[in-house]
Amino acid sequence: MKNPRNLFREIPAVLPEELVEVLAEGCGRLRVVRLVSRGHASPDGFWYDQPEHEWVALLRGSARLSFEDAASGAVSEVAMEPGDWISIPPRTRHRVEATDPSEDTVWIALHWSEEE
Repeated sequence: MKNPRNLFREIPAVLPEELVEVLAEGCGRLRVVRLVSRGHASPDGFWYDQPEHEWVALLRGSARLSFEDAASGAVSEVAMEPGDWISIPPRTRHRVEATDPSEDTVWIALHWSEEE
């Protein structure tokens, strides 16, 4: 039996880029990912536009996300704190506006596709 790992440990002291770690995968259609941000944000003008579902929970730290309405192009912002989670449907344009620069922002994300 393996020793358990901890979501809040094994984080590098220096994080020049957001840490993205796949913790588990299954059937080629499901991924569990740990992300650690420390003042990171999406690059200017960059939007995620993924073909898969994403469910993300913020476990530690804080973050602000932006979402673009496909029909109107209007942008709305969502603030997240520990315990908050959000479900992002496929092809929903979104970005990370900011994460806390003074502490690690730790996320868990589930990504899955309904395609075979």
